[in-house]
Amino acid sequence: MQRPPTLAALACAAALLLTACGGDDKDTESPTTPAGVTAQAGSATSVHVMWDQATDNKAVTGYEVFQKGAKVKAVPATKSMVDIDRLSPKTAYSFTVRARDAAGNLSKPSPATAVTTPATTPEDKQAPARPAELRGKVDGGRAVTLSWGKAADNIGITSYDIYQEDSRIHSVSGTETTARVTGLRPGTVYTFTVRARDAAENSSPDSNSVDLTTASAPGNDAPSTAPTDLKATARKGNVDLSWTPPRTGGPVKEHQLFLNGKLATTIVWGAAPPAGTATYTIVITDKPGTRYSVKLRAKLPDGKWGDFSAQRTVVVR
Repeated sequence: MQRPPTLAALACAAALLLTACGGDDKDTESPTTPAGVTAQAGSATSVHVMWDQATDNKAVTGYEVFQKGAKVKAVPATKSMVDIDRLSPKTAYSFTVRARDAAGNLSKPSPATAVTTPATTPEDKQAPARPAELRGKVDGGRAVTLSWGKAADNIGITSYDIYQEDSRIHSVSGTETTARVTGLRPGTVYTFTVRARDAAENSSPDSNSVDLTTASAPGNDAPSTAPTDLKATARKGNVDLSWTPPRTGGPVKEHQLFLNGKLATTIVWGAAPPAGTATYTIVITDKPGTRYSVKLRAKLPDGKWGDFSAQRTVVVR
């Protein structure tokens, strides 16, 4: 008499069937190798490494930066550049980059890129002059190109640092006066400034700021909801603001004011918001020389908060 199969036997058969039919969907495919890796000395003790984004059959989740085979940095997939600090002056380095996916698969290392940090100038305490005439143009929905005039320094400029609002996002050699910034979002306003840096880590004051709005994504023709023409003027004890509220098809009765990236107050006009240019005065009690970054966003007629305005920087008088 033939006995019926046991539960264990049935489970084993099911496992074999799944394997035979391709039920095991474990990801074993590695991401592509990051291309376009560059390394630029930012100072006597730091290097800025940048690369093009890799691709994967599932998704790239991060990048790992190696110096002569030793991992020195790991960043999320949203980044394609990183600063390597605490290096030795006047020393040759070589960097490679590998992409990583969620299954832990690593790409092959990129071709190595070499860079040599400059010598230190420990007695140099003089900051470079500010870069002049910063300007820019939009390159579609995800990139912009910036250009500026050379800055002067008593010894020499090592690098130019590009800032988006208050975050340094890119660096180029002190011999260059242009930079292409990628990885941006379509239909978004960005505020850029540039600072010059020397080998002793002295940074210049900010250049003039440039507001650039990336092109909208295909099929998205909705108007911007960001306030425009924001101006910030410091007086003794006050900072005066003026801006143009967005056109939203209805009255804009509220704005949120952010100082240094944090919500400071909500400006409410009630039933009769100003037509055209809006104004507001901030009372300041901090000591002269205190630096503020200022930006706004409007409450839309549907109750949602709109996009942020360009950011302005002001120094208390």
